[in-house]
Amino acid sequence: MSTSHFNQRTILLATMLLAGCQRNTPTLPITEVATPTTRSLNETPLGSHIDDFTLDDYLGAAHSLSDWQDRQAIVVVFLGTECPLAKLYGQRLVEMAAKYEPLGVQFVGINANRQDTLAEMTHYARVHHIDFPLLKDPDCRVADQFGATRTPEAFLLDAKQTIRYWGRIDDQYGVGFSRGKPTSSELTTTLDELLADKPITTPKTTAVGCLISRPKPIEPRGDITYCNQISRVVQQHCIECHRDEQIAPFALATYDDVAAWSDTMLEVIDNGRMPPWHANPKHGTFRNDARMPTEDKRLFAQWVENGLPEGEPSDLPAPREFAEGWRIPQPDIVFKMPKVYEVPAKGVVSYQHFMFDPGFTEDKWVLASEARPGNRAVVHHLILFFVPPEQKNFRAQDALFNMIVAYAPGLPPMVGPENSALRIPAGSKLCFQVHYTPNGSSQTDISEAGLIFTDAEKVEKEFLTEAAMNYKFKIPPGANDYRVNTSYLMRHDSLLYSLSPHMHYRGKSFRFTAHYPDDTEEILLDVPNYDFNWQNVYLLAEPKPLPAGTKVQMVAHYDNSADNLLNPDPTATVFWGDQTWQEMMIGSLTMSRADQDLRIGPPRVEKIGEDKYRVHFRYRPTEPTKAVYLAGSFNDWQQTKHALEGPDEQGNYTSTLELAPGKYEYKFVLDGKTWKNDPGNPELVGFYQNNVVRVQE
Repeated sequence: MSTSHFNQRTILLATMLLAGCQRNTPTLPITEVATPTTRSLNETPLGSHIDDFTLDDYLGAAHSLSDWQDRQAIVVVFLGTECPLAKLYGQRLVEMAAKYEPLGVQFVGINANRQDTLAEMTHYARVHHIDFPLLKDPDCRVADQFGATRTPEAFLLDAKQTIRYWGRIDDQYGVGFSRGKPTSSELTTTLDELLADKPITTPKTTAVGCLISRPKPIEPRGDITYCNQISRVVQQHCIECHRDEQIAPFALATYDDVAAWSDTMLEVIDNGRMPPWHANPKHGTFRNDARMPTEDKRLFAQWVENGLPEGEPSDLPAPREFAEGWRIPQPDIVFKMPKVYEVPAKGVVSYQHFMFDPGFTEDKWVLASEARPGNRAVVHHLILFFVPPEQKNFRAQDALFNMIVAYAPGLPPMVGPENSALRIPAGSKLCFQVHYTPNGSSQTDISEAGLIFTDAEKVEKEFLTEAAMNYKFKIPPGANDYRVNTSYLMRHDSLLYSLSPHMHYRGKSFRFTAHYPDDTEEILLDVPNYDFNWQNVYLLAEPKPLPAGTKVQMVAHYDNSADNLLNPDPTATVFWGDQTWQEMMIGSLTMSRADQDLRIGPPRVEKIGEDKYRVHFRYRPTEPTKAVYLAGSFNDWQQTKHALEGPDEQGNYTSTLELAPGKYEYKFVLDGKTWKNDPGNPELVGFYQNNVVRVQE
């Protein structure tokens, strides 16, 4: 196994899978046909009169629009049982109904999705405590009369059943974002204006959400079928998350599932939101590239245009198998969150942290690890990281620099090769960081992580997460393209395994560029459309050698304007801070030292008398060298004062010093000019990354 497999531990993905969808036309548009009694779906319904209709609710009772002809207003909201936004707004609608029904307003929910069964509607109503009528529109006849296309999509009728408002409920939840509370509540504002007999100031907004799944108006045709081709596309690109009890809002395990969601799938595939991937394909090759190939996109679009032919079940591929229980061998130790966390039904939950002391009295070398969410329906990602012994509490950046293992949808466990491992320093505390995404009903979680250790003497290379940051910025109000720079200098020859940008809601783009010592440069990673909700770690297809002296330049841009829908406050001046309404600028790199071989071991310390020790140093150059010197705090860092003897038959240079008890920093110096770390010693300190030897300390 390649050493780069270890770095799968660092993948972070994030929130709102297949949430709302904007109104835009796919490459191959779905054929939309209006019935004789309806308007075109592209025609505005505002000012239209809604004819009487009768639909059954999920319990079988019939309800007609005329039943509520004595009401001052009627709010009709089209809902879907699996749409994430419809789930998040379920409780909001119940609260609004309780407030306005005493004022003569009737609330009505209509489900026009062909895939939503009466049992699923019953569950939706029970979970969200819906007590207003929730009706089934099995042939989309009523949805067509309204011109409804999405869930949730709201219509406000006056006493004459004329549409006075059409659009979203409010702006709290949208495509890939959620706010702590709405900043604009158009539906309730319009209701208040209508009840007060005032002019409607905002009669139309754009509803976001999942497309209503309508019956296809054409006979299936063509030789592209679900069973033969589309099932394989879905297996490869979708099923990892879109299956029962996973983070995605609906399953795509069968023909009926995929056919029912085909319109929404086509839209999010066409606009690049699914599968989630944000790197510019012109730069770098990555093992975890989630992009759907152009041919697969074409197949899916053509299949939808052809009317969703199912094909022969005998052509179906074998179902993908997903492991139950631990996917790594039995862990040496399993850590659980120290307490159960209660996830609210709605709103924005800040990152939760659960710190505890594992009782490590010696360095631990982690060979394999796996993080497992206790409740996959609400755990978007979780990270187990260590807090070094010199810190009393965790810092925000510790989750990036000191990550042990992470969970995110589709992320495999961390399994490294036998000779590579992650070091947890003795005395460290551990901390779970968990990102929860409310799904419309109250939930609980207690997640866990399992670790497998290896012996220190078996480890050749230590994996490290390094980073550069810039905290000295001041983003002006309204700035839509504010630039922030930082860089990281390679102080020794290194192998690069992964790159990860980190910003908050105003993050717009991020680029890593390597400037090599020979004055050439290379773009390592370009993320032109950064999305805080999908914090990917980009795993290089092969470890990339970066020579000492390489400067990795990082450039980030921020959008603090009102056009950024994620922006918490476009009027604010934004500084560095841990909270998502503040900003960060961090570029992290996972790497190892190219010449490191920890099997050599650190300098050997031998006691020779009272407070007297002999320390044995050894170094084997990997490049032509005439002489090797030892410099450190014990000789005032003089580059040529202490020459090592050698080389011996194995190419080793050796030396022995007598030292008193204490902590000493040191490096080797080739030919009195080139400074080198000790490849067998993992402990590095300070800006210059000096090695450390501890003599009876």
